[in-house]
Amino acid sequence: MNIRVFVASTFLSVALFGCGAGKNKANDLAINVPIASHIDLSKVTDDKAPVTINPGRFTTETVTYRLPRVIQGTYSVSDFGKYVDDFKAIDYDGNELKVTKVDTNTWTIENAKALDKITYYVNDTYDIETKGGIGGEEPFSPSGTNIEPENYVLNLHGFIGYFDTLKNNQYKLDVTAPADFVRTSALQNVASKTSDDNKFVTTSYAAPRYFDVTDNPMMYGNLDVEEFQVGDIKIVLSVYSPNKIHSAASLKETIFKMMQAQKAYLGDVNTTPRYDIYLYLSEGKEDSPKGFGALEHHTSTVVVLPETMDEEALAESMIDVVSHEFFHIVTPLSVHSEDVHYFDYDTPTFSKHLWMYEGVTEYFATLFQVDQGLVTEDEFFAKIMEKIQMSRRYNDAMSFTIMSENILKDPYKNEYINVYQKGALIGMCIDILMREESNGNRGILSLMKELSNKYGKNKPFEDDKLIAEITAMTYPSVGEFLNTHVVGDLPINYNDFFEKVGLEIGDAKIETNYIMMNGAPIVSGDGQKGTIFFTDAVLENSFWAENGARPNDVIKTINGTNLTMMNANQVLQEVFMWKPGKEIDVKLDRNGEEVIIKTTTTQPYTMGKGLIEKEGATDEQMALRKAWLKG
Repeated sequence: MNIRVFVASTFLSVALFGCGAGKNKANDLAINVPIASHIDLSKVTDDKAPVTINPGRFTTETVTYRLPRVIQGTYSVSDFGKYVDDFKAIDYDGNELKVTKVDTNTWTIENAKALDKITYYVNDTYDIETKGGIGGEEPFSPSGTNIEPENYVLNLHGFIGYFDTLKNNQYKLDVTAPADFVRTSALQNVASKTSDDNKFVTTSYAAPRYFDVTDNPMMYGNLDVEEFQVGDIKIVLSVYSPNKIHSAASLKETIFKMMQAQKAYLGDVNTTPRYDIYLYLSEGKEDSPKGFGALEHHTSTVVVLPETMDEEALAESMIDVVSHEFFHIVTPLSVHSEDVHYFDYDTPTFSKHLWMYEGVTEYFATLFQVDQGLVTEDEFFAKIMEKIQMSRRYNDAMSFTIMSENILKDPYKNEYINVYQKGALIGMCIDILMREESNGNRGILSLMKELSNKYGKNKPFEDDKLIAEITAMTYPSVGEFLNTHVVGDLPINYNDFFEKVGLEIGDAKIETNYIMMNGAPIVSGDGQKGTIFFTDAVLENSFWAENGARPNDVIKTINGTNLTMMNANQVLQEVFMWKPGKEIDVKLDRNGEEVIIKTTTTQPYTMGKGLIEKEGATDEQMALRKAWLKG
C-alpha cells in the first residue's frame, strides 16, 4: 500500500459466529481459529459504530490487543486507537474483565483464559480532521474512516485490530447494514443473511490474515458503482458524490482508457484479476475530509477529491492519482523489502528504498501517458520540469536512503513529499542511463520486471543488498548514480541526463497554472488579518496580469465563496484545477477599493525555465529520446 498526495497549493502544507460457541480449547493461543469480528452499521450512535471481536479461547493469562499506530504506505503516525471508545473485555458469564490501556493503541486484558469477546465503539475520522493527515499525526483522509447515514468508508484498519500473537490467524468479518445499502469490497464474500424484518443484511467476509483485513477496504451506502473489464482485469469503480455532481458512469470511460493504456505499457507484468477504486468526493464542509489524494492497497485504492471539481478536472486528477496507485502492482506488490513484507503496525521499520516504491511508481505514472499517447511530449516535459522545480523546495543534499529509513523522524518526515518529485526524477535518470547503455533496448521498466520475476509478492529482498543487486543486473553507471545521488547526498545535475536525449533546461514561454507558477504559489497569507493576497509573481502570470490583478490585491471571494485562512485549502485547490474556458467571478480588495474580475479563463503563460530542444541535437540523441519516450 502506498500513498499519493494530491498537491494543489502550499496551504495543504505539502502542496496535499455466536459468542462462545465452537471455540477450540486445545489451541495454545487460538492458533488456526478464525477471529470472528463484527461491525454493526445498524446500531450506529453519535457517529460511532459498535465492533465486536471474538478471538477464540486463549490459554494464557494476559493478552494484548492493538489497533494500528502506523499503516503501510502512509509513512506517518495515524494512531487509530484514539478513535476507539468504551473498550470492554467480556468473559463467558457476561462480566467485564480487567483491561489496562497501555498506550493510545494498546490494551492488555487480564484473566484472558476467561475472555469471550471484546467490544468497543469506533469514531470516524473524516468529520474531526484538522488537516486531513497532511502535516499532523492523524490519518491521511484516504486511509481514514467515514460513518454517516448515506456513506461508510470502511478502511478496516480503523475498525478491526489484532492480537500480538495472532496476526497470521484467519479473520471472519461480518458487516451488518441496511438492506438497501450498496456494498463493495474485494474481500471474499462467504455468506449473506437478511434479518427477520428484512431491514438489515449481514454480509460475511473471509481474510487469510490480518494483513488482508487492512489491505481490503470497503465502501457501503448510497453509492454509484460501475463494473467493467480491461483485458483480464475486472475493474470495480465505486463513487460517492454527496450532491450527485459526479457518477461512476461519467468516469468510466476515463478509467477504462487509462487502465487500458497502463496495461499496454506494462506488457507482460503479472497483474491482478480484480482492481477496486473507491472514490469519495468531499463537499468541502467543516466536517468533510481535507486530505486529497489516494491510499494504495495491493488490489485497490481509496481516493478522496473535491466534489466541486468540474468533470474535466476530476478526470485529469483521476488519471494522475489512480494511475500512480495502479502501478504499485509492480512495487511494492511484486518487489518489496523485508520491512514491507513483515510490517509492524505499532513500531515499524522502514525500507531505504522509497525512491523505488514511490519515486519509480510516480515516474511510471508520468511516463506511460506520453508512451501511450495520452499526452504530448511537450506536456510530458512540462510535468518533468514541474517536478524539478517542486523538488527544489526540499533538501536536495539529503541522502534518499537515510531519509527513507527514518521517515517518521525529524528532519526527514518533512521531506516525504519529495519522493513524488525527486524520487520520480531518480527513476527518470536511471531510465535514461539504461537506455543509453543498451542502445535503447532496456529501461527501468525492464529492470522492475526482472526484479519482479526474481522476487514476486511472496519473497522480499534484503534492503541493504538492493543497490548492489541492481548494479549487477544493469550497468556500472547505474550503480555509480545510485551510490552518488541516492545513497549519497550529491544533488543531481539534470542537464547531464537531458543532454543525452538532445534536450536542455532553458528559458521559455511556458504554460502555467492559475495559482502555482514555476513550482511556487502566486498568493500568500496574512495570519494577523486572516487574508489571502496576490504576491508580486501575479504580474508574471499572463491570465491575471491581463485581467488587471496586482500585487497585494486581497482576494475576497472566488465564484461567490469568501476566501479565508480557514477554507484556503479547499478553495485554492479548486483554483489549482481550473481549465481554460471556465466562467469565473473573483472579487478583490485593492486598498479598500473593490475590483471585480468576471471573465472566462484562458491558458495562463509565464516566462521561466522549461525543457527545450537542444540546438544541434544529433541523430543519436534523437534516437535515444525516442527510445526513452516511446519504449
